[in-house]
Amino acid sequence: MLYTSNARGFTRRMLKHICLCSIVLSLGVFQAQAEKPNILFIFADDQAFDTVAALGNDEIETPNLDRLVERGTTFTHAYNMGSWSGAVCVASRHMLNTGLFVWDAEAESNRLGGGDKKKNAKQGGAEQNFQQKGLMWSQLMGAAGYDTYFAGKWHVRASAENIFAVARNVRPGMPNQTPDGYNRPLPDQPDPWSPYDPKFEGYWKGGKHWSEVLGDDGVEYLGMAAKKDDPFFMYLAFNAPHDPRQSPKQFVDKYPVDDIKVPDSFVPEYEFGEAMKSGRGLRDEMLAPFPRTEQSVKVNRQEYYAIITHMDVQIGRIVDALEKTGKADNTWIFFSADHGLAVGHHGLMGKQNMFDHSVRVPLMVVGPGVEKGARKDGKVYLQDIMASSLELAGVDKAKTEHVAFKSLLPILEGARDENYQAIYGAYLDGQRAVTDDGHKLILYPQAKAVLLFDLKADPKEIINLAEDPAHQERVKSLFGRLLELQKENGDSLDLREVYPALL
Repeated sequence: MLYTSNARGFTRRMLKHICLCSIVLSLGVFQAQAEKPNILFIFADDQAFDTVAALGNDEIETPNLDRLVERGTTFTHAYNMGSWSGAVCVASRHMLNTGLFVWDAEAESNRLGGGDKKKNAKQGGAEQNFQQKGLMWSQLMGAAGYDTYFAGKWHVRASAENIFAVARNVRPGMPNQTPDGYNRPLPDQPDPWSPYDPKFEGYWKGGKHWSEVLGDDGVEYLGMAAKKDDPFFMYLAFNAPHDPRQSPKQFVDKYPVDDIKVPDSFVPEYEFGEAMKSGRGLRDEMLAPFPRTEQSVKVNRQEYYAIITHMDVQIGRIVDALEKTGKADNTWIFFSADHGLAVGHHGLMGKQNMFDHSVRVPLMVVGPGVEKGARKDGKVYLQDIMASSLELAGVDKAKTEHVAFKSLLPILEGARDENYQAIYGAYLDGQRAVTDDGHKLILYPQAKAVLLFDLKADPKEIINLAEDPAHQERVKSLFGRLLELQKENGDSLDLREVYPALL
């Protein structure tokens, strides 16, 4: 009996030990590597979540993005919070590189330089900024022992040349546009602009298409990194597919205009455009004529698809170059975009709105141990990529206390399904939104407008349920959740005063 009792005790202790080990391994599978993994971050500009063939778009060719979908895990509901300016990419990139939520990122942007002096002072502009403190994403990675490389679109007030070990071809927010590139094409008139004629400069300014230059930089950087023992952090940011949407003729020819579909949400003009501060005077909205025509939307979408496919070729070159380094097995690839773009949805052309076509982006992760061909539907922010890389790099947590975004690793490991129960959205003081429990509430305070969409039954956000008596409790519930998120995000816009009936 003594032997049996001891044996049972030993068995119980062994089972407990095995169980605990299994838990530790499952929760820390990505941190158990013998050496620090490399990080390759590839970033697009203005690419909507639904512009990848492997994710359901049968109009577009994206074989290399499809390859990332097949080789890794895709986050199907990755969002950008919004913006304090019409240049949404500025806000998105400041959030990404500081780790701060939108309104705190605005304050840090002011500290980093420029901006309204009064607002700057009010938000602490006299304080030492993140670049001076060494808290920018690249600086934290460099301090953790990484060789850091940058090329492409920056659009952050910190100096890329000063915070990356290697930085070249640091591009502005967009290539130069020309007057002929706006208000086109007009009905029954010849189009004055061409997406493949280098005389309009834009992406060809300097002699070579900017996407191809970035492809060259990526290939060269990877060749440099292959000769070093230190891990690398590589940040490669395309300007594409931001307008002017230019690409070589063979790419435009892949998409005959007559084959392009007009979005189901197409309208000649969005009724709340002016009230939500995305009206006729906004630069992005001036690209196509008012009222919108189906032909103008088809042409703009043709050029959008073409420049994405051209960018996809460069992404393929970069991924192929990684495989030639011999370091691919210990490299994490993160691909995403700073926000989406309407290009004809809801009568809009730009990204200054709260619809999914503009706030959702593709987000693919490929890396050691990451499940292949998997889809994760839980809600995340695209800036969670920054927090994920810091965790993979083993950055001292004392240096990352300011980072508000959450790592994607627990979702990849199966420890949780999503990073956020609800998604907060904001644009200037003209729009607020919350996405929760399969529904989205959008508010336009200037018009006192309320929109409610059932994202499961109506994913294209066409049917506004806000006036339906059956949905009034949901409207009020989501409004309450939005007020909570405003408080958490330091949002000073007083929605209670505008919408007292929703309290």
